[in-house]
Amino acid sequence: MKRQPILLILALTGMWLLLNGTLAFGHILLGLSLALLMVYGFRVMRPLQPSLRRPKTALLLLGRVLVDIVRSNVAVARIVLGLNRKRTLRSGFLEVPLDLRDPHGLAALATIVTSTPGTVWVDLSPDGATLTLHVLDLRDEKAWIDTIKQRYERLLMEIFE
Repeated sequence: MKRQPILLILALTGMWLLLNGTLAFGHILLGLSLALLMVYGFRVMRPLQPSLRRPKTALLLLGRVLVDIVRSNVAVARIVLGLNRKRTLRSGFLEVPLDLRDPHGLAALATIVTSTPGTVWVDLSPDGATLTLHVLDLRDEKAWIDTIKQRYERLLMEIFE
């Protein structure tokens, strides 16, 4: 038997109540009905369900991502404010070979890369083996590839594959 997404159902119901600004019984029933319909209806359309194999590794990854986002925000702010005048800025595209194949892991990697200021996921090759990444300040391509592969991809493979 599949695990029921109780928290998702409750969150969607709560969102319905917040959007309507009421706790009327009729709205609670309607919100709950819509939430159930959405959750189970979308489950039928997407039969491939993610499986989180190592929650502790996911927490480690989340911590790394949060630290990297803060670091990137500082680095991008320095660039925008012109505090890096002594060196020239070199933006560029980078090809990163990937071993990760799980679609949920790839979606998580895309979210991580794009939510980190200064980097954008541009493309994934048709065979899923190469990620094209745009980097605002591309100084060392090998360092970027190592960062993606060691800090993110390796943990995502542990979590999803």
